[in-house]
Amino acid sequence: MATLSRDQVRTLMGEVLSAQGKQLPADDSTQLSEIGFRSLDFSELALRVEDELDEELNFDAPGLRSIETVSDVLDFVDQLQTS
Repeated sequence: MATLSRDQVRTLMGEVLSAQGKQLPADDSTQLSEIGFRSLDFSELALRVEDELDEELNFDAPGLRSIETVSDVLDFVDQLQTS
């Protein structure tokens, strides 16, 4: 299976935010609530990741509820790609 690097996922995340006139901060410890990254945005990111990988991932994983920062999103996508 092909994988996306953290930088590639970060770029996709930035594109999702950019479409709403928002910017992805350079600091990965930024809270998602501070940048207005909502569950709908996460769904959009999930679709983009799956399109890039040409594979369906299990985004219903229990870890979703603990995602609070940009870094958490990147870690979660990394983890999905390796499981």
